Amino acid sequence: MEKEEVLSLSPMQLDALREIGNIGAGNAATALSQIINRKIDMSVPRLNILPLSEVPDVVGGADTMVAGVYLRVFGPAPSSILFLLPRDSAFSLVDMAMGRDNGTTDVLNAMDESALMEIGNILAGSFLNALSYFTKMTLLPSLPALAMDMAGAILSVILIQLGQVGDYALVIETEFATEANDVRGHFFLIPDPGSLGVILNTLGVNE
Repeated sequence: MEKEEVLSLSPMQLDALREIGNIGAGNAATALSQIINRKIDMSVPRLNILPLSEVPDVVGGADTMVAGVYLRVFGPAPSSILFLLPRDSAFSLVDMAMGRDNGTTDVLNAMDESALMEIGNILAGSFLNALSYFTKMTLLPSLPALAMDMAGAILSVILIQLGQVGDYALVIETEFATEANDVRGHFFLIPDPGSLGVILNTLGVNE
């Protein structure tokens, strides 16, 4: 996706994408709050046009240790989904999901990793349900993959997998936080080149 293609989106197109993000994020926040039995505050999704290399900056920089859950989206509008949590937030989220006292987890075992991947899976499903509802497209997520590494390293692996993806992407970004602010996460939906046009066509807002 070239920068010029993304920058030429009309206000109506941006509003449509933001509305999908809002509903998807609302669904995801509800699902996540049920899993951890805590209220989740959700930011209004931001539509960012940025080089993929700058995505790590959103979570504190390329050297920030994060847990990343990554899924591919298959269907008429192939995309990528990335759920990034700073390491301490990932540990806290696992404690909540597993019913442990906060601060118990300081390294992830296999069950903890499965829990994080399942949470990523549920969040991705929440967004894709909203996107599918509006576009009437069948969009299916891959099995989630989990990595605990520096944010820059995780993104590098994803870029290699994406291959021909352009330098710029439209990123629908949502921030989650618990009331106590002990869990913060960022959720990114990154359409492949060409997928954005497909999505906008099905929404009836492509110009």
